[in-house]
Amino acid sequence: MNVQRGHAGYVLVIDDDPDLRESLGLALSAAGHDFSTAKDGLDALAQLRGDRTRPCCVLLDLMMPNMNGFELRSVMKSDPDLSPIPVVVMTGAGTLAIRRAAELDAEILMKPIDLRDLLSVLERHCGRDPVRLQ
Repeated sequence: MNVQRGHAGYVLVIDDDPDLRESLGLALSAAGHDFSTAKDGLDALAQLRGDRTRPCCVLLDLMMPNMNGFELRSVMKSDPDLSPIPVVVMTGAGTLAIRRAAELDAEILMKPIDLRDLLSVLERHCGRDPVRLQ
């Protein structure tokens, strides 16, 4: 886990691709968001259950080793402490995600992620106006 501090709301980024985690972290930091990263669902679950601060939003990849995004989302929905946290699914598995969207109970952003769409979603969920990127 690496927590970077900003001012526009804490976001948990869960993706098995270290380059994507780093890129999203840079974008979040530039927009003023605090963030931490997790490499899979098990790592994320440990953070979610161990952190005192709840994220304003979780950015969740679906296809990951150990515990995938579908499994993590199911665990989160069944846990009263975690179920209120908004989840935004980031996926390249378009038709699979769309078919299972009701099960996920989450917004879906298709990869490659459009930064403006991501920041707009975070603005809605985090309730603060982050720094605008040019």
